[in-house]
Amino acid sequence: MKTTLIAAAFAAILAPSAVWASSDCPDVPRDQWLSDAQITEKAKGLGYEVRSIKADDGCLEAYAIDAKGNRVEVYFHPGTGDVLRVKADD
Repeated sequence: MKTTLIAAAFAAILAPSAVWASSDCPDVPRDQWLSDAQITEKAKGLGYEVRSIKADDGCLEAYAIDAKGNRVEVYFHPGTGDVLRVKADD
């Protein structure tokens, strides 16, 4: 009984964070994704100097340098190229 209660509490804590994480990056078929070159051009237009791009949980993640010279990770919608979030590169 105690183990079941602990497992249920643990699942209740983790479930909202899993839902939040998946809502950032949409489920877009891979054949509809923009190319790395297209994402690089969009990023350049926004003032980022892209160092590399990789797929990350449904997003296209660009490791880049922003206009202030800071290293950042920019997450792009794979189908539209819209910026979904930006965070400092650790």
